Amino acid sequence: MGVLSPLERAFVNCFQGGVPLVERPYRIMGEELGASESELLDLIRSLLERGLLTRFGPSYDASRIEGELTLAAMAVPETRFDAVADQVNALPAVAHNYRRDHALNMWFVVSSLERGGVAACIGEIEAMTGLKVHDFPKQREFYLGLWLHLDEDGRVETMPAPLVPETPADGRGEPGEDICLGIIRATQDGLPLVEAPFEKIARTIGLTSQTVIEAMGGMLVKGAIRRIGAMPNHYRLGLRGNGMTVWDVPDEWVDEAGRAIGALDFVSHCYERVRHPGVWPYNLFAMVHGRDQEEVRLKAERIAALLGGRCRGQDTLSSTAILKKSGLRI
Repeated sequence: MGVLSPLERAFVNCFQGGVPLVERPYRIMGEELGASESELLDLIRSLLERGLLTRFGPSYDASRIEGELTLAAMAVPETRFDAVADQVNALPAVAHNYRRDHALNMWFVVSSLERGGVAACIGEIEAMTGLKVHDFPKQREFYLGLWLHLDEDGRVETMPAPLVPETPADGRGEPGEDICLGIIRATQDGLPLVEAPFEKIARTIGLTSQTVIEAMGGMLVKGAIRRIGAMPNHYRLGLRGNGMTVWDVPDEWVDEAGRAIGALDFVSHCYERVRHPGVWPYNLFAMVHGRDQEEVRLKAERIAALLGGRCRGQDTLSSTAILKKSGLRI
């Protein structure tokens, strides 16, 4: 991990969400950290350029914007892996793509704001590659919201996401679809790093800055925007271990199990997803991070102890390469 200044560390700790919805958000954020507006903007640019943040801006949930979102996986022959990764990554609907240490060695997220868009993308991938795509749509979400905390001694810890006041504007209503789509297009690469970012978004899509601020506040309330802030690069900041832990639990117990796992302070995501009989027996997914794979293993053991005898099988899939990581693109 590169050395972070005290100000950089404070910024990451404070603003993984909660960017204020005001005309000059960077000035307000800077005041909270004891920095000027221009110093804060330079700091964010530097963190992005050094790869310590993967993104800065809104994180969208396509399923809350009348869209679709799924997790998919393929078993790709090693001799074709790089070529297939290039084909998959070239599709705008593919947001994240990871190589994992499993027979199903390529895992990617597909999102679309068009009904049928996910199925169309999966069909296109199968047609291009000649490989079967296994679709794992989310059945229930039990938890999503882990933050990183950077200690003064350089240690990186995980913690549940705090309840951050997003300061939405008064009098907001649910924004129309055209406004939502315009805002998403204007922020696909992140929140503009200028003194008045919402004014820049507004000029791009032909609205007033107040309309954009109120619309984004409404999208936060609706859940279409999960949060607005810094997306840390876990690996570059020191969390070099990761594991997508997967569990086979009886369907009648999955709700209780999912809620229990989601309450653990080291779990960043916890979902129920579909099984694929004969290929994939697991129905509960929980993502964990650690300073190394040994720490991840110990955390997986804690989940196993929590589930006890009602768990019929489990596995931990580590990502060995990030093939693509971007926000929702339309």
